[in-house]
Amino acid sequence: MPAFGIAGAAMLAALGVTGCTAARAAPSIFIASAYVPQPTTPGTTVAYLDIRNDGPADRLVAVHTSVGGTVVLRAPAGRHGSVLAMRTVPDIPVPADSMTELDPDGFHLLITGAGPMRDGKDIMLRLTFVTAGTVTVPAMVTDPESGGSSYFLN
Repeated sequence: MPAFGIAGAAMLAALGVTGCTAARAAPSIFIASAYVPQPTTPGTTVAYLDIRNDGPADRLVAVHTSVGGTVVLRAPAGRHGSVLAMRTVPDIPVPADSMTELDPDGFHLLITGAGPMRDGKDIMLRLTFVTAGTVTVPAMVTDPESGGSSYFLN
């Protein structure tokens, strides 16, 4: 019995350490409201979403889709008259304990060369963060022309 008691105590200690590690490693990034307007030009569209960060400051550095293509991170570059110019950036900052909204007038994702996307169907977005790692989320393909959701209607 004493050997079982020592082995049992060692097992409980190991589980306790593992439990603490798992709690610390819990994801701090949560994604909501991810959607992609149906492409008006085949294979080219954008993606918008909300990133909730309950942990330390992080950066979104890459995105891949389940329909292929290339995803670049975009940011406002200033106005030229009434037109808001955009530029490609290497990352999107995600401040600590905050909500970062990707929208038409701010940071967003530009998807080019992608396969077919149909209104009402989900595609998957695989987002890679420097600290939080990879998070995969569904994004609804919407058609604002036919009354589907758009950023301005959400």
